[in-house]
Amino acid sequence: MTPTEHQSSGNLAVWAIASVVGIYLATAVVGLPQQATEIVVSAQAHHAGDAAQETHEASAADHGSPSSPPYWTVLPFILLLGAIALFPLLSATEHWWEHNSNRFKVAAGLGILTLAYYAFLHHSPIEAHWPAHNVVAPTNGFLQGGFVGAILGNALLAEFIPFIVLLFSLYTIAGGVRIEGDLQANPLTNASFMAVGGLLASFVGTTGAAMLLIRPLLETNQERKHVKHTVVFFIFIVCNCGGCLLPIGDPPLFLGYLEGVSFTWTLGLWSPWLFVNGLLLLVYCLIDQFVFYPRETVRDIKRDVTQTRRLKISGLALNGPLLLGVVLAVALLDPKKPLPGTDWHSWMFLREAVQLSLVGLSLYLGSKIIRAKNSFNYHAIVEVAALFLGIFLCMQPALQILAEKGKVLAESLSPAGFFWATGGLSSFLDNAPTYLVFFKAAQDPALGGDTGGVPEPILVGIALGAVFMGAMTYIGNGPNFMVKAIAEKSGVKMPSFFGYMAYSCAVLLPILLLTHWRYLSPDDEAASQAAAPQVSVSAPLH
Repeated sequence: MTPTEHQSSGNLAVWAIASVVGIYLATAVVGLPQQATEIVVSAQAHHAGDAAQETHEASAADHGSPSSPPYWTVLPFILLLGAIALFPLLSATEHWWEHNSNRFKVAAGLGILTLAYYAFLHHSPIEAHWPAHNVVAPTNGFLQGGFVGAILGNALLAEFIPFIVLLFSLYTIAGGVRIEGDLQANPLTNASFMAVGGLLASFVGTTGAAMLLIRPLLETNQERKHVKHTVVFFIFIVCNCGGCLLPIGDPPLFLGYLEGVSFTWTLGLWSPWLFVNGLLLLVYCLIDQFVFYPRETVRDIKRDVTQTRRLKISGLALNGPLLLGVVLAVALLDPKKPLPGTDWHSWMFLREAVQLSLVGLSLYLGSKIIRAKNSFNYHAIVEVAALFLGIFLCMQPALQILAEKGKVLAESLSPAGFFWATGGLSSFLDNAPTYLVFFKAAQDPALGGDTGGVPEPILVGIALGAVFMGAMTYIGNGPNFMVKAIAEKSGVKMPSFFGYMAYSCAVLLPILLLTHWRYLSPDDEAASQAAAPQVSVSAPLH
């Protein structure tokens, strides 16, 4: 896109954002977001005493206990995963699947099938989580509209909208920052990009770090033919494993923070963070040095060595503070938590409105030339939105089954068991709600402390499993798909769904086994304690 085209596209996006924020402000004038927040605060107050338990027991007595759907209801989710994995490989669907509109049709169609089950076939109470936890009972009618509303609330209002607004904000604002230059694309240079990104991921989020660094990494490697393995390792480190030092690094850790885990508790995970990311960087350097770099032609290597330029950063003066603003909005403007130092709770979706406003400022005030040089477009984020809309809808039965069986499962799991159970499911379900299910299953509010009532070794297993194993597939964490899409738009032929899993199983899985042995082995209590953070800052919030 030319600067003029970027200006036209940017102006349209600014007007769209202004309209959305304007509608939100109009609803605030009549008090709708404030009412939703009051429901959340009231529910938390009841949860702190016995009233919540009495209410739950009364609901169970009147309508029966919530029960999970049958196992066959996960079929739409499995079909959606199959479409993501197979459609790019089949000659009949390869080009058809490249269009985001077709991805949306498949994802939305399977999501509608899931909604149809709840509308017509489910007949026992279900748990709703938006705006606050409650139990929705069946009615005597043929159409269970309450169930459909609850599932839409759980999937879209509680999960998808905060998820996609955060990704969109970081993606778009970071698109206005250009790290320009062409370094020599040797193993050490590429590993340095990943090391910086892995550290940055914990402080600006995995999405923010990935969007800042993927384009300069691709430009540095533009003279090389063998690049896809570099992008895969970038996904491993920057999009996932680097983000476990602070709650803002990865969505599941942020959910833990909202449930009462101290903001600085995750800093104590520095040892497994260093262990996993250090091994990944070492393996990358060895593979690139001895396998892929020697395959490059002499001509390409000569071009790479001679056509180098120093790194130059532009657009950071404006967009750096805006990125920080997004991080602060996520950290501070949550309806479930009072603003630090006050008893004021943020209005529902004020956090998202602020993030969108910051995006609008970036688009309106930022340089269109920088975005044109970055080849910035919305294709990658639209792809993520189209697919994850269906993923969040279709995985609701799987999450409800997991929530019902989780307590039973938790009773028999060691910290290592939580690591593999949380991580294994986080590879295919979104890692944030999976983390939350196991967190709740292991939670004992009477424990108190800075871990939200979860025994510390168990919380270590849950946190590391969710963050590290989100890298096992393209759908384990949102930035994975965005980096894949950006790389493909830049001409890098990325591995298929199963091809990517071949990398993760061959490289990441052995490192995770070593992590189990080093930090979570029941035969090595001292090593387990070494991984457990010893930070005590705040009490759990209930």
